[in-house]
Amino acid sequence: MVKKAVSGEQVAAKRGGLVKIVAGSGGFTLMAVLVLVTISGIGLIAASQSWRTIVQREREEALLFNGDQIRKAIASYYTSGASGVEGAYPQRMEDLLKDPRFPVIQRHLRKVYPNPLDSEGKWEFVRDGTGRIKGVFANRKEKPLKVKQFAEDYSEFENAKTYADWKFVFVPGGPASNPAAPEQTGGEG
Repeated sequence: MVKKAVSGEQVAAKRGGLVKIVAGSGGFTLMAVLVLVTISGIGLIAASQSWRTIVQREREEALLFNGDQIRKAIASYYTSGASGVEGAYPQRMEDLLKDPRFPVIQRHLRKVYPNPLDSEGKWEFVRDGTGRIKGVFANRKEKPLKVKQFAEDYSEFENAKTYADWKFVFVPGGPASNPAAPEQTGGEG
């Protein structure tokens, strides 16, 4: 069986003129595709902004939790001096993991919680007059998303203009002055 060559006009006639409509649309299809791409791009930008906000809120929550844990550990260290000697802040963060003032291991913090706003997880320190650590903060100049409904101990954060204003500092007689007893273990851990 021999097949006949079919011309473009014959195909158009067989399809009821559909090809003529598309071919004669004068660029309407191209414009429709460009509008669709533009709308999709705007949607992706909106989703990206929304995702960025979600991630930032999670980092803020981690900052509040991690900073609070460190402040409570500093309070525990300060109030539980060896042989009844109290009132000293730690010299290093590692002193919170293993208090060098005791013959047995005494832990005020299970791990050094990272700063979630720093790519390396490092904190900036608030130091007393002797250079000992009495608190930590994230040295970031961005404006926090959270501006109210802080825990009572951190109500001053409502006035913060940047994350650097969120300082997790132990002040004797202030919040977290009566921390839970530090964890004691008998062996090296």
